Amino acid sequence: MPHRVAVLSDVHGVVPALEAVLAEPDVRGADLVVLTGDLAAGPQPAETLDLLAGLGDRALWISGNADRELVEYRRGTRDTIPDPIGPWAAGALREDQVELLGSLPGTATLDVSGMGPVLFCHATPRDDAEPVVVDSPLARWREVFAGLADEVRTVVCGNTHMPFVRLVDGRLVVNPGSVGMPYGRDGAHWALLGPGAELRRTGYDVDAAVARVVADSGYEDVASWTDYFLRARATDEEALRAFSG
Repeated sequence: MPHRVAVLSDVHGVVPALEAVLAEPDVRGADLVVLTGDLAAGPQPAETLDLLAGLGDRALWISGNADRELVEYRRGTRDTIPDPIGPWAAGALREDQVELLGSLPGTATLDVSGMGPVLFCHATPRDDAEPVVVDSPLARWREVFAGLADEVRTVVCGNTHMPFVRLVDGRLVVNPGSVGMPYGRDGAHWALLGPGAELRRTGYDVDAAVARVVADSGYEDVASWTDYFLRARATDEEALRAFSG
């Protein structure tokens, strides 16, 4: 049973942000690093997966909707990807990386010290793209948690790129936010579990990161992509409105 678990979500292929989080003492010292999906769909996809592979057995990987879309595009089972950077990112992956992403589970449950069974997923336990946000009504949360085992008292999800912790019918819901595509506030966001849940933000030199990604990536629109996402120009109000439909 791990005592301390670092949760990284929605890296979206941004190596400088990921490096900053992986350098955190509490991430280096964690018993386990759980990656809750949407890891490669961004300007440095192959480099991001190689960096995460360096975690070895310390990492538990979970698939997100963007990971699934990259795999489906590469395998010819879909013609388009909603995110404009997706087709380019899919083409930038090596075949072994496509196989890796295609093999990832959609959920995982493990015991965490002081928390009991914790379910990790990307969006919701039943769907890798289903949006729920901090102010979604209880009826909505009950719907997406229908069928969840009673003993699971904590659910960790990502997808919406905005960190929060809230209670839902006695269950703790934790969203670590996004490492590489934060909404509302810049920096690389993640969470630390055991025996409670702590939201963390790692600051890094955004100007230097933007310059590095622009220089390294072959994506044709990389300058505007990095300016918008690394500088968190999408406000939390805009994101909440979009995800709330």
